[in-house]
Amino acid sequence: MSDNQQDVIVQVENVDKFFGDFQALKAVNLTVARGERVVVCGPSGSGKSTLIRCINRLEAHSSGRILINGHELTDDVKDIDAVRREVGMVFQSFNLFPHLTVIENLMLAPKLVRKTSKTENRELAMEMLARVKIQDQAEKWPSALSGGQQQRVAIARALCMNPEVILFDEPTSALDPEMISEVLDVMIDLAKEGMTMICVTHEMGFARSVADKVVFMDQGEIVETGPPATFFDSPKSDRTRLFLQQILSH
Repeated sequence: MSDNQQDVIVQVENVDKFFGDFQALKAVNLTVARGERVVVCGPSGSGKSTLIRCINRLEAHSSGRILINGHELTDDVKDIDAVRREVGMVFQSFNLFPHLTVIENLMLAPKLVRKTSKTENRELAMEMLARVKIQDQAEKWPSALSGGQQQRVAIARALCMNPEVILFDEPTSALDPEMISEVLDVMIDLAKEGMTMICVTHEMGFARSVADKVVFMDQGEIVETGPPATFFDSPKSDRTRLFLQQILSH
C-alpha cells in the first residue's frame, strides 16, 4: 500500500497529552492509510485508549497535530463535527441508549447529523443490523440483549454514519469469553471488506490474523511498530518482548 498523501486517513504528529502534571502521551507519531487495519496494544495505563480518544476528540491533545482525512483537529466545533462524521467509535461498554430500541439507537445519529428521512434511516439501520447478523433483534431494548449482541449493535450504529475509519477501544474486554468470538468475527468481516480500523485490544490472535500493522505502547510512548509477523516473531524491543511473554502465556 502506498503512503501517498491522499491515501493517509489518520495522521498523528508529535502528539503530547497531559492530565494535570501526568503526561499520558509523549511525542506520539502514527500514520494510518486508507484501508489499513492497525492494532494498538500495550499494558494497562500505556496511553492506548487516550490516543484513540484524542483521534476522535473525546480528549483534546495538549500539543502536536492530528489530521483526519486532511481535517486538522482543533478547538473549533466545526472541525470536531467534520471529523466525527468521518470517524466511528466503538467503546468497551457499548454506550447504547437504554430508553431506545436497538433500531432507534441506530437511527438517531443519521437523523441528527445527516438529516436523512426516517424511511432512509430505517432501511440503513436494518441493512447494518443484517451486516452484524442481528437484524432479528431490531425492536428489542438493549437490556434484552447479551453483551456480545449489544456490542454488535454498537458496531452497526457506528457503521450507520458511513465512517472513513472506525476506532475500537477494547471492544471485547467487557464480554464473557463465549461472546468474544462473535464480536471478533464481525470485526474480521469488516477488515475483509476494507474498512480502515484502529483497534485497541488484547486479542493477540485477532492482531496476528487481521492487522496490517501492530503498534506497541508503553508509558505513553510508541515503543515499536511493525507487521504482525515481525512484531510477534522477532520484536526488537525488550519491553515488547516482555509484554508478549506476559500476554501470550495467559
